[in-house]
Amino acid sequence: MLVRVFKDDVIEGLQKAANILPTKAGAAYLRSIWLQGDESGLRIMATDSNIEFKGSYTAEVVTPGLAGVQGKAFVDLLRKLPQGQIALSLEEGSGNLLIEQGRRKYKLPTNDNAWFQNFSEFPEKGSVVWSGDYLLELIDRIAYCIADDENAEGMNCLLMKPDAKGHIDACGLTGHQFALQRFFNDALQALLPQDGLLLQKKYLNELKRWLGADDIELNLGEKRLFLRTTDKKESFSLPVSSYHFTDYVAFLSRLDGDGTSKLELNRKDLEAALERLLIFNSDSNRCTYFALSEGEAVLSATGEDVGSATESLDASYNGTIHKIAFPTKNLLDILDHYRSEKLTLILTAAEGPCGIKGEDDQEYTVIIMPMKIVEATYYSEEEV
Repeated sequence: MLVRVFKDDVIEGLQKAANILPTKAGAAYLRSIWLQGDESGLRIMATDSNIEFKGSYTAEVVTPGLAGVQGKAFVDLLRKLPQGQIALSLEEGSGNLLIEQGRRKYKLPTNDNAWFQNFSEFPEKGSVVWSGDYLLELIDRIAYCIADDENAEGMNCLLMKPDAKGHIDACGLTGHQFALQRFFNDALQALLPQDGLLLQKKYLNELKRWLGADDIELNLGEKRLFLRTTDKKESFSLPVSSYHFTDYVAFLSRLDGDGTSKLELNRKDLEAALERLLIFNSDSNRCTYFALSEGEAVLSATGEDVGSATESLDASYNGTIHKIAFPTKNLLDILDHYRSEKLTLILTAAEGPCGIKGEDDQEYTVIIMPMKIVEATYYSEEEV
């Protein structure tokens, strides 16, 4: 193999390939980046045995060939080289990868090509073009409400599911928080299975690192989700989960039921107050307590060894629940994902689901479970 390539043409693709490589994998081939020179240029491929990345880049291929090289070391080296052309070749006898740029010469050991396994091919039929920017935003608005525990089955997944009204529901659940973004996309809705598509949280960060603002092509295989740049030069695929996602319609419908209480607050004022009250939380008491009345919400927090705090906010309130408590940090995290100036908190009960909506956050709803008030200053978390 002899390939000549300019650093600027490949360094971004190499970094994307390196991003998915495990740092402590037992098998060397899972720490490898595969380089293949052929008539299309230089192909760069990497996998962690679940996620697969493939990219095709401009290069002068003098002699076609395939080489697997220790990925992190190779990318670190090329990243630190100056701009310009780089020659990649295989040393006769040893099979080492030779990297040459001017008077600079390096050798890296390579893997036996028998370790190379064919990568999954993007299914051409029935693919959908979608906004990469919107998918990035969608993941950001849902992922923080997905459980981290890999043994949580469906709760460690992002769900995308079509509904009977033509929407797609994208949602995530931790057990005490739930996020839903509802949107329209006729082509994507037709592609999705009726019981929905589940993607495990552990893959979402790497997907976000690959995605950009440009449109992407998307398709589904039997067990994988495939994404590809519209110029077909890069592709990214990940496994689809077979777990079952909780039926969220039941607790979501409680927000529209009779007897709910509604609290309207200025988002920025609430955020600022919670940031200050967070100082007065402790390990044994990590909530903010809300005392509600018409025209006012009084927020308070008390922490062992740190003192107490009380703040009053202007509010519009209509309801029968006069005392309720929320975990301060969780509530702050939720508010950070809204754009609306004013938010409406829909309270179903002192210990029931609380939905949060905003005028400028169309079809976006987050549900948080209040903390159970056991005594005046001690609380325990309830689950959805």
